[in-house]
Amino acid sequence: MSPAPADDLRQLVRQHKWYHTLELAPDLITPGWFDTREVATRLPWPSLTGLRCLDVGTFDGFWAFEMERRGAAQVVAIDVPDPANWDWPAVSDPRVREEIGRRKGQGEGFVLAQRVLGSAVERRDLSVYDLEPAVLGSFDFVYLGSLLVHLRDPVGALSAVRSVCRGTLMVVDGVDASLSALTRRPAAWLDGMGRPWWWKANVAGVARMVEAAGFELEAPPRRVWMKAGEGQRSEAGLEPGASRPPLGQVVRQLRSAAGRESLLWVTAGDPHVCVLARPA
Repeated sequence: MSPAPADDLRQLVRQHKWYHTLELAPDLITPGWFDTREVATRLPWPSLTGLRCLDVGTFDGFWAFEMERRGAAQVVAIDVPDPANWDWPAVSDPRVREEIGRRKGQGEGFVLAQRVLGSAVERRDLSVYDLEPAVLGSFDFVYLGSLLVHLRDPVGALSAVRSVCRGTLMVVDGVDASLSALTRRPAAWLDGMGRPWWWKANVAGVARMVEAAGFELEAPPRRVWMKAGEGQRSEAGLEPGASRPPLGQVVRQLRSAAGRESLLWVTAGDPHVCVLARPA
């Protein structure tokens, strides 16, 4: 398929709700909810040259394309496009399901980015719970990012990842900043209130989940911050280049836990931890 003309491409980019910030061309960057480009340069990547790699929960494909850029011989990316197959709490408002499903989309961002970038990444509609060697084979490197918090059974999901991982696993997932500061013991709090947000662990909690699934850590967990992308900054009312919302908005946000968390995300970034491990 031939590339879309420049004006048509810009229009397609504007029409999509992007989760990832992707540089599709020197002057065309998607307004993602997160901008993971800087974080990607600071993660403890092993050499991926010639390896078979898996991206779990690919969304718009940033990490899959990054693995390809780093020399992977083959990259497979999996995700679940149908909201009906996500881990929803038993009592969930249909309107919430519809809105979150609309934001997630059906993989249109991945398809567009793959075409523009000329990528050979293979995308499969598959749940992490359904990973097994008979379906996809095994992989030298597996990346799982910002997914565990959305799973009812994160350890079960990691166990499925373990079944196809013959090399290195890199988990980069969200953590609760307050809980991480309060205790170094593995801990997590449970959400499960009407949306697919479940266990929000502290740093030690994410590491213990990985260990409980049959992995051994290669290094101590590393804290990272996922920078807000232009999509998130725009919804938060930030002007381009502004470091924080207007003072009045900041004061209002400081009055509630949800507001304080949102303010932290849009100014400092979303707190994550990077865990590097191998099958035990």
